[in-house]
Amino acid sequence: MTETAETDPMSALPPDVVRDLHRRMVRIRLFEEEAGKLMEGGRMPGFLHLYVGQEAVAAGVMATLRADDVITSTHRGHGHAVAKGADLRYMYAELFGKQTGYCKGRGGSMHINDLSIGMLGANGIVGGGIPHAVGAALAATYKGQDSVAVPFFGDGATNIGAFHESANLAAVMHLPVVFVCENNGYAEFTPQDRHMLLKDVADRAAAYGMPADIVDGMDAVAVYLAAQRLVERARAGEGPSMLEAKTYRFYDHQGVKGLRIPYRTQEEIDTWKERDAITALEQRMVSAGLAPQQELDQVWSDTRDEIAAAIKWAEDSPDPDPAHLLDNVYTV
Repeated sequence: MTETAETDPMSALPPDVVRDLHRRMVRIRLFEEEAGKLMEGGRMPGFLHLYVGQEAVAAGVMATLRADDVITSTHRGHGHAVAKGADLRYMYAELFGKQTGYCKGRGGSMHINDLSIGMLGANGIVGGGIPHAVGAALAATYKGQDSVAVPFFGDGATNIGAFHESANLAAVMHLPVVFVCENNGYAEFTPQDRHMLLKDVADRAAAYGMPADIVDGMDAVAVYLAAQRLVERARAGEGPSMLEAKTYRFYDHQGVKGLRIPYRTQEEIDTWKERDAITALEQRMVSAGLAPQQELDQVWSDTRDEIAAAIKWAEDSPDPDPAHLLDNVYTV
């Protein structure tokens, strides 16, 4: 059946929810695009793992969470932080290595955290954030709270022992965890079929007695609806579950230009770009009469202004004082 405005699942959502999904995705896209330009232009130190292309996953999941729900992230974590409500000024400042950054310039791209919004941190270790989220869920249960923990990770992380130990513990202890696998088809440069025999990573959930859903990670509405079911299930005390979002990163493993290692064809990249989640949602919104194109364009314009102001604020911020090199550093 051909999908129409009437049959589109988006029509069952409150308009504010759909607008929120769109705004979150636009903020992620523009934050990442500008960060990538700054890095490639030599204005920002180090290197970045950009989230461009995967915006629907972070936006869809985060729109279902409360402020007291917690997440853990990955080396590709800017999108999660933006979608959870992190301050763009402090994020850019951290990327610039400034004193005003989230980690006072000491953590960089892969360690941004903000406990006040439930962002327990990105993690440079593959799968490293998964046990942190399970621990947070255990703490919430112990305290009698009904908050939910959501660890984000990639397909490659499900080969790591930390994933399996965490999944088993969460299942045995009936913890409120929604394991979200952002399956972009590659573990760094290795395609999924070269590092596991499974077609669907979600099949691994059955080994621990937990349910799992598979969703189109290029469809923000589909992600939202699937995540909403699983988050509500966890909050109701029904234990952990897993959500596998089939998605794709438009850029290389790191940076915009990347290392130019020929592991993907341009045809493959272009095919996925034709399914751009933001463009697709905008077309649905206009078609359904939910928002005129002018309103959507204004979201882009306002966000560009917000990001330009955040970048200026961050660049103008002071560098850390070398005399305090070891302050707020817990492992040397």
